[in-house]
Amino acid sequence: MTTLSTQQSKGERFAHLHAGPSAFVIPNPWDAGTARMLERLGFEALATTSSGFAFSEGRRDDPPGRDAMLEHVRTIVEATSLPVSADLQHGYGESPEAVAETIRAAAAVGVVGGSIEDRPYRDHVDTELFAIDVAAQRIAAAAQAASGLGFEFLVTARCENYLCGIPDLQDTIRRLQAYEEAGADVLYAPGLTTPDEIRAVVAAVQRPVNFVAGLAGEPFPVAELERFGVRRISLGSTLSRAAIGAFVAAAQEIRERGTFGFVADAIAYGRIDELLAA
Repeated sequence: MTTLSTQQSKGERFAHLHAGPSAFVIPNPWDAGTARMLERLGFEALATTSSGFAFSEGRRDDPPGRDAMLEHVRTIVEATSLPVSADLQHGYGESPEAVAETIRAAAAVGVVGGSIEDRPYRDHVDTELFAIDVAAQRIAAAAQAASGLGFEFLVTARCENYLCGIPDLQDTIRRLQAYEEAGADVLYAPGLTTPDEIRAVVAAVQRPVNFVAGLAGEPFPVAELERFGVRRISLGSTLSRAAIGAFVAAAQEIRERGTFGFVADAIAYGRIDELLAA
């Protein structure tokens, strides 16, 4: 069980990572085993992935409901000593009060950060966003809830324009500025693909900006993203998709060619044992 003193320590460590001056990578495990491995590999913080979780359960990337998501998040928190930020999708409710309750519930399972999206997931329609004033009110409620937790909890505000097929950079910037004013600690617009877009977002706000690697376009190296001004680099579903890609390629080789060439690239049993050792 996570104690308040533990969360205070994790919250301070997590906030310190965002204070710079260097960019840091926050990878996204999708179960307890991958969380432990990432800690052993030297990462300093982790973030959950709703899509990676969905794939691991044999589901498409649809919101599973708050209780199911938070139980999954708990397994990640309990598997590692690292600070964990939770993918809280749209906050599991449209009202500011529902978002605030989700922040408090997430904190109760041990995370020290969480992201809130500005799309409503109505009937699985992902091509619309909340009106900017409504979205900002939801972030304000999240920030207010976080401020009353007794430890540092970073609220990440996500603008989903690009993921919803609305590549409107100026509207994205207006939204991120509104979310910053509402109290967001980190700002995030997944789907940006060009250096000019990334630099424009970074220049338009004062809070740390998160960039997701591997979502679209050619992946930028960490050093280059740092030069653009990015402070935090997440991976979303990318690691889980890389693992699934290797699995599917191996299965297809067996089924279609009757060979086992993939074995040469398989990680050694003993190495997995090392990474999972207490």
